[in-house]
Amino acid sequence: MSIHSLNDYDLIKQYLGGKESSLEILINRHKNKVFSYILMVVKNRELAEDIFQDAFIKVIKSLHAGNYKEEGRFVSWVMRISHNLIIDFYRKDKHLKTVSDDETEYPLFNSSKFSDATIEENLIKEQIHQDVKDLVEKLPDEQKEVVVLRYYYGLSFKEIAEHTSVSINTALGRMRYAIINLRKLMVESKVDLVFN
Repeated sequence: MSIHSLNDYDLIKQYLGGKESSLEILINRHKNKVFSYILMVVKNRELAEDIFQDAFIKVIKSLHAGNYKEEGRFVSWVMRISHNLIIDFYRKDKHLKTVSDDETEYPLFNSSKFSDATIEENLIKEQIHQDVKDLVEKLPDEQKEVVVLRYYYGLSFKEIAEHTSVSINTALGRMRYAIINLRKLMVESKVDLVFN
């Protein structure tokens, strides 16, 4: 059986067993899809090449660390790594388009209020929303319920108390503990929810 006809999972096993050429086949098999996705998002070939390389460096490290567990979904895993690297890049290096206003005392136009959200900003917002949802899922059920009812359904604490058959003070207390726990979870998970 030709090495080229092996599925992704078998190629990964061979690579981890010491057959370097298996990784080259994997990369060649998926490079067009992964690179095209990165380029479509960042719209800069040089940056896309850097992120593509970083993605496969991370893939290699993760494979050696035993962090790949998704049999048959290798390309989805690589795409997710690439997506996260794009978000990380824009979080660290916030690209804002500026308009020159040298003759004024104040930067009148260099404000996000005057610009549409960029693809990068939308990606970061989307990731922040997902991170928050993931953190909320880790809360105890009673705290999660209060957070969901308050922030996703817009209920008042009086309505939450009625809906959950507890006093307003209990609903407020659960929210207080939910916020404390979310802060702890953010630190433990090393999640950055800042968007400037």
